[in-house]
Amino acid sequence: MEQFQFSQTEIPGVMVIEPNVHGDDRGYFMETYQKDLFAAAGIPAEFVQDNESRSTKGVLRGLHFQKSHTQGKLVRVTRGEVYDVAVDCRPGSKTFGKWVGVTLSAENKKMFYIPEGFAHGFLVLSDVAEFCYKCTDVYDPTGEGGIPYDDPTVNVQWPDCGCAHKTSPKDKEHAPFAAQDFAYFARYNP
Repeated sequence: MEQFQFSQTEIPGVMVIEPNVHGDDRGYFMETYQKDLFAAAGIPAEFVQDNESRSTKGVLRGLHFQKSHTQGKLVRVTRGEVYDVAVDCRPGSKTFGKWVGVTLSAENKKMFYIPEGFAHGFLVLSDVAEFCYKCTDVYDPTGEGGIPYDDPTVNVQWPDCGCAHKTSPKDKEHAPFAAQDFAYFARYNP
């Protein structure tokens, strides 16, 4: 049996990965990454940094990107549930400005791969969520960028989490999608 099932989304390069979970009455075991299998599926990324966050219900982190030290991300949830979103910011791409989302949870164990050239964000749907992700480059605070989570051009359809969204002050200051120059992502066009 295959260790992973890789599914392309509506945006080429953005994938949902479902691991093969081996379980019995003692618990479960699964692989969460294997370089050769991911490369064979079209994800040749080399990951250099792992991150983890803990958030409460209604927290909306994003939509973020890095202008320098651009990061591809392999994300998953180890506790709780989130709605995770990738927005294509690659000028000239056929899907420029389009978004795709997936529910990730500790229960479904799905992973989401977001390549370089995308904005990324997530909304916590459960009381608490622990979110883990691998990145293809190191974090550079001088290269931070983002678009508003409620940008009318992108128009992400966030699910109802049963409470008001909680965002950081910094996330409320991002320029609208239509006002941004995404030239730094042009090199990632498919």
